[in-house]
Amino acid sequence: MSQGSNFVDYVKICCRSGKGGAGSSHLHRDKMTSTGGPDGGDGGRGGHIILRGNPQFWTLLHLKYRKHILAPDGEPGSSSTSTGKSGKDEILEVPLGTIAKDAETGETLFEITAEGETKILTAGGRGGLGNWHFKSSTLQTPRFAQPGESGIEQWVVLELKVLADVGLVGFPNAGKSTLLSVVSAAKPEIADYPFTTLVPNLGIVAYRGGKSFVMADIPGIIEGASKGKGLGYRFLRHIERNSVLLFMVPADTSRTISEEYEILKSELQQYNPELMQKPHVLAVTKSDMLDEELQAEMKKDLPENIPAIFISSVAQKGLNELKDMLWTAIGSD
Repeated sequence: MSQGSNFVDYVKICCRSGKGGAGSSHLHRDKMTSTGGPDGGDGGRGGHIILRGNPQFWTLLHLKYRKHILAPDGEPGSSSTSTGKSGKDEILEVPLGTIAKDAETGETLFEITAEGETKILTAGGRGGLGNWHFKSSTLQTPRFAQPGESGIEQWVVLELKVLADVGLVGFPNAGKSTLLSVVSAAKPEIADYPFTTLVPNLGIVAYRGGKSFVMADIPGIIEGASKGKGLGYRFLRHIERNSVLLFMVPADTSRTISEEYEILKSELQQYNPELMQKPHVLAVTKSDMLDEELQAEMKKDLPENIPAIFISSVAQKGLNELKDMLWTAIGSD
């Protein structure tokens, strides 16, 4: 992913599906028949508005300026019980991890998580029945038919949650972008000031035997992010879709490793307690600045019951071991 305004993870659009075509009230007439019975066909269905998962998309940018999505109406029925043509469906390609919500109630309608998966966002109106449906022994020539059903108009929110196997969690300048750039082909912006990462970045990490997994660099969290401070609150939703959370704490932190890990964990827990159910792995970054004696001393302070490792992205230290730990945590074969 490239950074900047090209990454859009939230859009609000007005959707209006097509109206169903009216049924026909036609009575059969030809040169041999002057008083034929009903042969009016049904109206066509109005066009649906459909979401379809497309892994080639990673942002909702292409929908940002399409505030109104309109599907065509169905055509009316005609003689000889001919059904009218259905309105063409309006298909919106969306990235995997897109959630559709009712803009007024906030209710989640559905989510798109698989390539080619399609879901109807706004259903088109049904076509009306032609008059031949209403013929009976007591009503030989009905001269009426049903009108088409109206389409649906509603405001919908589309929200993207990045899908990844591993999500990087850490304060600004913890080395998340550097790690992603070293273990994958991703090229996130890297600098020595906070908040260089302004959007989530994805990278594919190569593993042994031709295997791979997806890693996501989530913009830096700060203390109080769950209450809306800094950039963290906006992007915490992306962490919900990561299978494993890799907590990254720099070796030169002003706190202890355990204290910083607990603060990060607390921010995620306040945002969504279910995040505590995901596998956690701890990486102490920038460990190339530690000698063996200092590293051994710091190991005594590591939090219990969580796999931990000392790494250095710059010095390529401990990266293969980290991949092994992450692969195990993901649970892949």
